[in-house]
Amino acid sequence: MSNEKSKVAFISVLAAVVLVSMKMVVGILTGSLGILSEALHSALDFVAAAITWISVKLSDRPADFDHNYGHGKIENFSALMEALLLLLTCGWIVWEAVSRLISGNTTIDISVWSYIVLIASICIDAWRSRELMRIAKKYKSQALEADALHFSTDILSSFVVLVGLVCAHFGYFFADSVAALGVAVIVIFISVRLSMRAINSLLDKAPDGIREEVAETIQDVKGVVKSHSLRVRSVGPDYEIDVNIHVDPSLSIVEAHDIADKVERAVRRKLGKTMINVHVEPESQSHAN
Repeated sequence: MSNEKSKVAFISVLAAVVLVSMKMVVGILTGSLGILSEALHSALDFVAAAITWISVKLSDRPADFDHNYGHGKIENFSALMEALLLLLTCGWIVWEAVSRLISGNTTIDISVWSYIVLIASICIDAWRSRELMRIAKKYKSQALEADALHFSTDILSSFVVLVGLVCAHFGYFFADSVAALGVAVIVIFISVRLSMRAINSLLDKAPDGIREEVAETIQDVKGVVKSHSLRVRSVGPDYEIDVNIHVDPSLSIVEAHDIADKVERAVRRKLGKTMINVHVEPESQSHAN
């Protein structure tokens, strides 16, 4: 699992290096703010992709004496750092675009390379976004999913800049700065979305819909009379669950333990890799739900 996740994350890093180099060279040669904003965006993409690659490698390390619940939270922290880096991008883009529009200094030198680099960027981002999302869903990796969502918005931002260049080609040079502002809006939207998801995971917010699924799965296990005190949180790509179940008080310790084992197996079949703690109580013992 670790090798496949690490491989796709590393490929994303290499793709970022290629895109930064192409966009920076063409942006400087043409003076296009739209392309330069995309170059800066891709530079931060490189940093974000590198952070994701490192975090994916570290998050799969098993639990140890100092990290009793494993290292999965590294992925959540990585996703938050990526969102913050994206917000930094917006500051420069907005400042430069507004300055150019106010001063009227929006003239740029457009060449065929301007179009080639943006079209190549769209193709590369479409490919790596699809691959990252495939692996993210396979292993429930929030860091890789953040990367995939990030690069899917890069496709849209590159398209916005491409439209700005087409308009500039016909003499509407201000469209390049307007396109740069469009990129900033897109980046802000995805940054807020990613940061909120990462913060919720770091604060142990129960994943949407998972608690209900677990409760139904547990209730369907033969021998479980009822359950209560169910707690669910995500730890990177995995889940940690605590639950109390009630069983027939006439059962032996071995029989009650077997039911707890069935609960654990049922939940793991439903969610995949999960750390689950099941506390067994006799049904005759009253307990608030």
